Amino acid sequence: MIDTADLVIAFVISALTTFFVTPLIRKIAIKLDIVDKPDNIRKSHDKTKASFGGVGIFIGALAGFLYLQPEHPQMQAVIIGACIMLVTGILDDIFELKPYYKLAGQLLAALTLVSSGLVIDKLTVPFFGTVYLDGLAYVITIIWVLAASNAINLIDGLDGLAAGVSVIGLSSILVMAVMDYRIVVAYLCVILIGSCIGFLYYNFHPATIFMGDTGALLLGYSIAVVSMLGLFKNVALFSFAIPIIVIAVPFFDTTLAIIRRAINRQGIATADKKHIHYQLMKMGYSHRTAVLIIYGFSAFFGGMAIVFNSGTMLSSFIIFGMIIVGMQLIAELAGVAMGHQPILNRLRRILGPGKVE
Repeated sequence: MIDTADLVIAFVISALTTFFVTPLIRKIAIKLDIVDKPDNIRKSHDKTKASFGGVGIFIGALAGFLYLQPEHPQMQAVIIGACIMLVTGILDDIFELKPYYKLAGQLLAALTLVSSGLVIDKLTVPFFGTVYLDGLAYVITIIWVLAASNAINLIDGLDGLAAGVSVIGLSSILVMAVMDYRIVVAYLCVILIGSCIGFLYYNFHPATIFMGDTGALLLGYSIAVVSMLGLFKNVALFSFAIPIIVIAVPFFDTTLAIIRRAINRQGIATADKKHIHYQLMKMGYSHRTAVLIIYGFSAFFGGMAIVFNSGTMLSSFIIFGMIIVGMQLIAELAGVAMGHQPILNRLRRILGPGKVE
């Protein structure tokens, strides 16, 4: 039985802890010159700002964790992996690590999980039923942890974007966890949501501090872990797709970035301003409006995941079709739809000239 009062108290503890420690973290970051400086490649801000906010998110989540003290056979490995991700992010924010050093840290965190036995061991596939992965379980788990971590990291390009998208994704997982009585998943989601909201007060546009790789890698890792503890364990139609749907916007944006850079013969880690959030601003939307539009997309996909999780065969196919339409719209907005914009063109005809550019 999930105690609602405990969830509320843990949320408040995490949110308030992050809220009160973040100004101190910002002062320390500025004093130690752990800052994010503007550039013309992929930065949207025009002033130097502290980039160490992920530490505040971690401290807030830790405070809520100590209150709830969730128990799970692999919890020690989860904590060690989180600390590895945290340290990797901190080192990158301070020293700007080379991509392969950063990847090594992420791999170490993922290997810590799989070595403890926390793996994606089975998937439910339409018409085939439950498919046991056996030896592939370790490879797929590592890929999932790396994918989720980098998806949140790469979408962290506008004020409040990564934190807000994480809140929406974690909230949808929380709803499913409560519906399925997965207490540990609900506990972890609540403390992470609380710490992100406490941080958003300072991070929403105009931000006074960024989470940096410290926060982005930690949140991506955390989303990967809670989905493994909950969503991948469900024996439901298309269960393999639900965690991806939850973070569809950053996941799809990252996939498009990889494809785009491969076509242009660029390194995967090459920075650019062609992510969907930058494309929205290029279309004329303000910084804050672009973030809110992506929040809307994230809420849509999160809602679809919740319905998808408990839907019938027919409803699942309908929802899957809606999800494909949503991803097509993202591709058109991101300017990677190979010149074809059927959805945007239809919206232009409906809304009139100049409404959708």
